[in-house]
Amino acid sequence: ILGLLLALNFFPSIQVTGNKILVKQSPILVVNDNEVNLSCKYTYNLFSKEFRASLYKGADSAVEVCVVNVNYSHLLQFKPNTGFNCDVKYGNETVTFYLRNLHVNQTDIYFCKIEVLYPPPYIDNEKSNGTIIHVKEKHCPAPRPPESSKLFWALVVVNGIIAFYSLVVTLALFFYWMKSKRTRMLQSDYMNMTPRRLGPTRKHYQPYAPARDFAAYRS
Repeated sequence: ILGLLLALNFFPSIQVTGNKILVKQSPILVVNDNEVNLSCKYTYNLFSKEFRASLYKGADSAVEVCVVNVNYSHLLQFKPNTGFNCDVKYGNETVTFYLRNLHVNQTDIYFCKIEVLYPPPYIDNEKSNGTIIHVKEKHCPAPRPPESSKLFWALVVVNGIIAFYSLVVTLALFFYWMKSKRTRMLQSDYMNMTPRRLGPTRKHYQPYAPARDFAAYRS
C-alpha cells in the first residue's frame, strides 16, 4: 500500500487553470510520536475572502478528516471527523492541520482542499499530489512492576532471612543443650567400690573400723 501511495504522490502536478488555486504539500511525513503537522500552502490571498479548508484521507478522498470555515479571518465553524484528533490554524496563504493520536492503520495519503465561497465566483484548488503520512508503530517499554509488588517481595526476602537466622540459632541452642546433658550424665555415673569378703561365713566387713576393734574381731 505504501508503494502505491508513493507512486500516486509523484504523479505530475496539474497546472493552475483559470479559476483554480494551486496548493503545495510535503510529499511525505513520517510520524514517530503519533502526531504530525500538515501545512497546505496556497497561491491565493485568503484573508479577504470567506473560505472553507478541508483535509481528506485516501486516494479517492473518501474520508473527510476535518473542515474549517473562515469568514474574513474569523472562524465560523470547525468540525473534526470521528476517529481523528484534529486542530487547524490558518494564515494569509497557509492552512495547517494538526493531527494527534494517530494509529498505524491511519497511514495513508492526505489531500488539502480550499474553497473560496465569497465573494463570487466560487473557486477551489486543483487536486494536489497529496501528502503520505506514514505512522510508525510505537513500541511501548515493558511495564514496570508496581510499588506494592516491590514492597511485597522486599518483605518476603526480609522474612526469609529472619526465619533462616532463627532456625540456625534454634539448632545451635539444641546441640548445646544436648552436649550439656551428656556431660552431666557422665559426671553423675559411679561404681560401688566397697570390697566384699569371700568365705563359708559371709560376715559383714567394716572398712573403716579402728585397729583395736579389728584385733578383737579376729580373736
